[in-house]
Amino acid sequence: MARSSLKPSSLRSRPLLSSSPLFPARAPSSPLHHDSRSSETLAYDVIQPSDQRFDATALVLHGLLGSGRNWRTFARNLASELSKRSPSDEWRMVLADLRNHGRSAGIRGLEPPHDMVNAARDLANLVKSHDWNWPDVVIGHSMGGKVALEFAASCARGDYGESAILPKQLWVLDSVPGEVNSEDSDGEVEKVLLTLSSLPSSFPSRKWVVDHMLSLGFSKSLSEWIGSNLKKEGERVTWSFDLHAAIEMFQSYRKRSYWSLLEHPPKGLEIAIVRAENSDRWHPHVLQRLEALAAKEEVADEGKVTLHVLPKSGHWVHVDNPKGLLEIMVPNFISSS
Repeated sequence: MARSSLKPSSLRSRPLLSSSPLFPARAPSSPLHHDSRSSETLAYDVIQPSDQRFDATALVLHGLLGSGRNWRTFARNLASELSKRSPSDEWRMVLADLRNHGRSAGIRGLEPPHDMVNAARDLANLVKSHDWNWPDVVIGHSMGGKVALEFAASCARGDYGESAILPKQLWVLDSVPGEVNSEDSDGEVEKVLLTLSSLPSSFPSRKWVVDHMLSLGFSKSLSEWIGSNLKKEGERVTWSFDLHAAIEMFQSYRKRSYWSLLEHPPKGLEIAIVRAENSDRWHPHVLQRLEALAAKEEVADEGKVTLHVLPKSGHWVHVDNPKGLLEIMVPNFISSS
């Protein structure tokens, strides 16, 4: 698509897109149990062994304008493959709806500012409110990747109190760790933002939204994904996210940088970065910096950074090449023991 002339300052009331349309229903024969819940902090889904026994927990974080359900199928497959790798390796996957997204958009008490710091703190509050063990792994896609980085950095600083335990591993999926300059991409995001901001707040049907996006030249997969983020409200449908609050999160996502965390990761933490081969989000100088960090000799009192490339995939890694993503993650996923 042609580059939009949108300037960063004009995006104060416009959203960014970051997840995917496809989340098929669970097959009846699956040995994993799925549960859907909400709390005073965040709404979330749980995928765990049917006997309710698990050895470790992974938090799964979606991207901007998405929701936890976008990752339901992939998370179920990941848990299943990890169990096959080792029968004693049983994982619980917690798919959180970040503030202002999915079912969390209707929860009161998630006060502004709507930024990466508070989005990560919501996760800590979720853990504390349910008296869970702290997550062993945090998986974040796009904006969710930066929330994962903020969560780890805040744990390491002691921001969540003495009870907080640093994750052992982060998976940051096609999320640039530094500041994000919109001019480094092909402008598709800006065109999407302009389009969504021009639409009314409710629509006759999901089909109307999808057809409208198609008529404007957007791809079928992108149009279907946008249509998937709707909920029924009376005779009409409306967005399942808080548009204005989500754009605040987008601005924070673009401005926040976590290079210092990657340069000196806390001891015991691995930060695994996955770059999608066909993603337009990676500037050459960013890749060079990441490659240098991944090649750096390990230091005794620090963690490490690893870099992986997912072939045949654009930004929507879990839809474009879910099999390839599993092939990267499963053998490199930490053991629960």
